[in-house]
Amino acid sequence: MLPESMRTVEMRESGGPDVLQTGERPVPRPEPGHVLIRVTAAGVNGPDLVQRRGHYPPPKGASDLLGLEVSGEVVAVADGVDRWRVGDRVCALTNGGGYAEYVTVDAGHCLPIPEGVSEIDAAGLCETYFTVWSNLFHDREIEKDRVLLVHGGAGGIGSTAVQLGARLGLTVLATCGSEDDCAYCRSLGARRAINYREEDFVAAVREAGGADLILDIIGGDYVARNIKAARADARIVQLAFNAGSKVEIDLMPIMLKRLVYTGSTLRSRPDAFKTAVASALEASVWPLFADGRLSAQTHRTFPFEAATQAHRMMEDATHRGKILLTPDS
Repeated sequence: MLPESMRTVEMRESGGPDVLQTGERPVPRPEPGHVLIRVTAAGVNGPDLVQRRGHYPPPKGASDLLGLEVSGEVVAVADGVDRWRVGDRVCALTNGGGYAEYVTVDAGHCLPIPEGVSEIDAAGLCETYFTVWSNLFHDREIEKDRVLLVHGGAGGIGSTAVQLGARLGLTVLATCGSEDDCAYCRSLGARRAINYREEDFVAAVREAGGADLILDIIGGDYVARNIKAARADARIVQLAFNAGSKVEIDLMPIMLKRLVYTGSTLRSRPDAFKTAVASALEASVWPLFADGRLSAQTHRTFPFEAATQAHRMMEDATHRGKILLTPDS
């Protein structure tokens, strides 16, 4: 028997981490094609912070609660769902609503918890792996020995990209803000980690012959510097703009080097696309957890009551890997 109400993490208003507080809402009911998950843990991600500040409204029909990924137990299955059954343990990409004891999710966006990963740690997989895979590898030939430059290599997206790129045969370079973070990235498989406070990453990447792929969450002056660091025919993927999105650059090198400068947000992609990415991850990436070539990277887990602390840690960028929230105190 499902309860009528559930605990949540709510926003009193848009603003800083202090606007987060616990609340209570009715337990949602899954619509056709969806499942209801009792949440074991939820991931904290960059888009959560942007939404909390009032700059990333949820799409039409999505929950206004934060939380784009969860792990937990399927407790209800709606019509049109063939694969999942009550009692299945899954991790899932949500369209919002993960900061709650229960969340409804499109059944196609659920994945089994990888072998060798705990149910709590699995909460930190989907948002970053869906993002990295869909932007770098989905429906693309993976050419081994190509050079991948990852900015913010110690964070959630960065640690995922470093691990996955290295396991797929790419030469991975990463930028970090401290020597400890550089050592962490090297432990994940980075061939070289560049402390951007002490070294110019453009010069370091050029020494390696230039980058074929660049994954950037910084923006600002990194936009022009990425173009300098790229070799001919490179692809630069912009996922966030922590240093600002309004820049002035010379576009001539894009033409001369035949560069592709692109970007995307995952939340607004069609459901069918996310389902296709889920299938690709299960086939090509999830087995790498089972054989130990990939591992979940959980930095710290906070209870719902400490969501403010979790968001502060995320904003301060003092974490390595993922920050999680759990309903349990």
